[in-house]
Amino acid sequence: MNNGLRRLLYDYLIQSGLEANAAAYLNALILFIGIILVALLMDYILWKLFRFLSVRFARRSKTNFDDFLVFNKVPRYVAHIIPLILLYRYLPLAFLDFENTEGIILKSIEILAVILVLVLIRSLLLSIKDYLKTLPHMKDKPLDSYIQVFMIFAWIGGILTLFAVLTDTTIWKFFTALGAASAVILLIFKDTILGLVASIQVSINDMVRIGDWVTFEKFGADGNVTEISLATVKVQNFDKTITTIPTYSLISDSFKNWRGMQASGGRRIKRALLIKQKSIKFLTADNIETLKGIQIIAKYVETRNSTIDTYNKEHDIDKQLAINGRNLTNIGVFRKYAETYLKNHSAINQTMTLMTRQLPPTPQGIPLEIYAFSSDKRWENYEYIMADIFDHLLAALPYFELEVFELPTSFNDGLHKVENGMEGPHFKDGMP
Repeated sequence: MNNGLRRLLYDYLIQSGLEANAAAYLNALILFIGIILVALLMDYILWKLFRFLSVRFARRSKTNFDDFLVFNKVPRYVAHIIPLILLYRYLPLAFLDFENTEGIILKSIEILAVILVLVLIRSLLLSIKDYLKTLPHMKDKPLDSYIQVFMIFAWIGGILTLFAVLTDTTIWKFFTALGAASAVILLIFKDTILGLVASIQVSINDMVRIGDWVTFEKFGADGNVTEISLATVKVQNFDKTITTIPTYSLISDSFKNWRGMQASGGRRIKRALLIKQKSIKFLTADNIETLKGIQIIAKYVETRNSTIDTYNKEHDIDKQLAINGRNLTNIGVFRKYAETYLKNHSAINQTMTLMTRQLPPTPQGIPLEIYAFSSDKRWENYEYIMADIFDHLLAALPYFELEVFELPTSFNDGLHKVENGMEGPHFKDGMP
């Protein structure tokens, strides 16, 4: 459209008998509607063309990046660019006789252009994020944080541009004003800045990845990380609830990441049996003969007993009292039995630390701790393996004449008194 064509329509309306003002308004309205319709038609045609070409290209290409571009509507937003340029070039011509309206139209189109650029940048960034998440070495990285950072800068630039358009000034004047108001900006965006710093440190130091099992007692989180964004980290707990943790807390507070265990050869079993102290004793000859019947320690008992007897004879030890000289104890032989049992257990990783150890005595008894690593690290199987081991060891204790400590109960106290001839519960007429 040129100025002559615009005046031609105006002249035709004048010749039709309309007044100059009415002709000017009607001329502007007709031209406005006509240009809008042409732009909409062009936008529709370009959208159909771009969609056809992009879908066809995406199907033939080997990479799936273009698939994400189509999914995030990048071709659709690109199709808006040419119609918007058309509007910016020709729509003001419809209002040449209305200077104020012409300025408003230009500003409106410039605002639409800024919004379109922001939406297009967002779609491109989302496409990049979705594509990177399909790469094996990138799917556990905090990509959401980086995308949000870029979008923050994009929105800041877009908002400053909008202010510059609305106030007819340059964008650099706003940057100068922002420098003076930096303290206020830092206060407003404090959490965002802290989140940005935390996201960078988390990524560089490889502290947390998506999919890691973390335990964060301060926030009651115990589960797998599902999302790492600029401000928050989402953890899906094992009870399927979601805990949201501030990203900055990952570098300011202490938490436990179980990735090292999952990447290792086993999962640690560290649990103790509380042995009743009164059940611990020296083994007699009869006890030793009985324990030789336990196959996995028969050789150990025989060899150890022979070594002790030789030592006692060489040193002329008086064995009328068992405390004299060297002796086998039931807890010592049981400790050896537990260790041998673990070494023969198919679910225990034999290449990692394996031991049974005695911890310092407590008011609840002598803790005999099992320290080993299960080969299977899956939670359900790990619990089954650990329960299977302690089921066996608890059942094996009576063979060594050992007892597990239990807190006394009133019922057990009454039976104990009756069994020892002490006064028990009084009954009257068959009722307690």
